[in-house]
Amino acid sequence: MRPQPPRRLVILTEGQWDVHHAKTAIGVMRYGRDASVVLLDSSIAGRNVSDWLGPGFDVPAVATLDEALAFRPDALLIGIAPTGGRLPEEWRETIVAALRAGLDVLSGLHTFLGDDPELAAAAREGGAAIVDYRRVPDRLETAVGRQHRPGSRVILTVGSDCAIGKMTVALELRRAALEAGLSGVFVPTGQTGIMIEGWGVSVDRVIADFVQGTCEWLVEQGEAMGDWVFVEGQGSIDHPAYSSVTLGLIHGCTPHAMVLVHRVGLTEHDFDHLPGASFPIKPLTELIPVHEMIAGLVAPSRVVAIALNTREVPDEVEALRIIRDTEAETGLPTDDPVRFGPTRLFEAVRAALEGAPR
Repeated sequence: MRPQPPRRLVILTEGQWDVHHAKTAIGVMRYGRDASVVLLDSSIAGRNVSDWLGPGFDVPAVATLDEALAFRPDALLIGIAPTGGRLPEEWRETIVAALRAGLDVLSGLHTFLGDDPELAAAAREGGAAIVDYRRVPDRLETAVGRQHRPGSRVILTVGSDCAIGKMTVALELRRAALEAGLSGVFVPTGQTGIMIEGWGVSVDRVIADFVQGTCEWLVEQGEAMGDWVFVEGQGSIDHPAYSSVTLGLIHGCTPHAMVLVHRVGLTEHDFDHLPGASFPIKPLTELIPVHEMIAGLVAPSRVVAIALNTREVPDEVEALRIIRDTEAETGLPTDDPVRFGPTRLFEAVRAALEGAPR
């Protein structure tokens, strides 16, 4: 699963350090196995990641690559997930310099850096490697209707929009399963999850005919590692740009249950690349039966819990009120597993599934 020992990372977010655009950087810092030693971003130089993520994340921010090299990193990680997955052209000089300095470059962009002649030449010059996490494996298979391993429980996180915490919820639920003494597994289906776990496939890059088949064998690999399999969700089923990857995950993973993720306060789908576009997010009470109906076309599944992202609600009492109100509105167990811990939400998922057919 992990072909190399843990790395020492300089994470590049130049000018884009915020929760939305730097979700890759934040995910790797929070959950990754590599050591994040320094953040390269001149817009916040002199500050520390702990100012945003708390005292457990002592990662200083610096303005230049030369300053970052003083922290003895061995790899530079592209820490953003921009719309369309393209490399910001103004970052090219920094990446070339990092490669020439011998740093491996780790990228989850749709633009494959390893195919760029200038970057490939810089890598050769510095004896460095370029890792494009979105490259798909040679294994391209259509779905075959694979049945789950007896004893497994497969849970897929789905969402009301993109970039709202589906990966984070799956990771937190896996943590709760492990803390309960169960064999919990996280199945990465996106570039950040792969960076964190060291395996997986970025399914949004897979040819459409093979998405469901890829999800089948990813879940099969997950089931070989443990009984409680938490699959990272992608996109959202009613997003005009990204609904197809959600459909492929639902029909390919055939989850026993789904956890619906929603960011409190979000009313429009994310379309930052189309200013002025308006696509309202459906109410949770409509999204629940839609997901169950779509799943049921291939294999029955239920939405068994709601995971709320309450980061836009500064008052904890108000966040708890919203959680209670959502629970009453949907009739489903609801919590924010990051803010208040994942135990309660996982126990609700566990209770819903332990008596279910295997």
